[in-house]
Amino acid sequence: MGYQLSAVVADAELLREQTAELDHAVLGELRQDFALLPVTPQLVVELTGSLPDFATDDRSVARPFGLVLSAALVEVLTRWSQSGPVAYLEAEFGGGVGYQSAAVWLGGALSWGPCFDDELDAPREQWPINGALIRLGVEPGTWIDPFAELGLHLERNTDGWLAHGRRRLSADYWDELVEQWENQ
Repeated sequence: MGYQLSAVVADAELLREQTAELDHAVLGELRQDFALLPVTPQLVVELTGSLPDFATDDRSVARPFGLVLSAALVEVLTRWSQSGPVAYLEAEFGGGVGYQSAAVWLGGALSWGPCFDDELDAPREQWPINGALIRLGVEPGTWIDPFAELGLHLERNTDGWLAHGRRRLSADYWDELVEQWENQ
């Protein structure tokens, strides 16, 4: 089973405030008062007024994202970051092959990244998504890394996160289901 992610992650209240008037914004609740905003073509159009552009070549350090971060989209993330750190995260895995990419904006400027890795052989805290989440302020907990600590492993793709958000599920929902099942 593959994994795909294209999302903005930030403090839940920051994202609620910034997306309150948007028709195509669906927030998925994460742990530690963070939220995930799945980035869909419809959302990009609503935010920028233009269709999204996608890279046709393989991801690399020079081209870390499948979604081309247009000047208009970067301007949105930059503006949002004036209220707190904002990360754009991207990952795609299937059959043991894939990549992670991430960037963080803070105080109206790009503050970290973009960072890209398609080998993931460094310590987990150095992986791009974990590095971005640490810079957002994710605290260590009982899970293996910041990615799992927030619950980013709970949905496998954008459609899953959209359903998660529309159903207003918490990241703890799945843990509660497991606990219920174990108690039966």
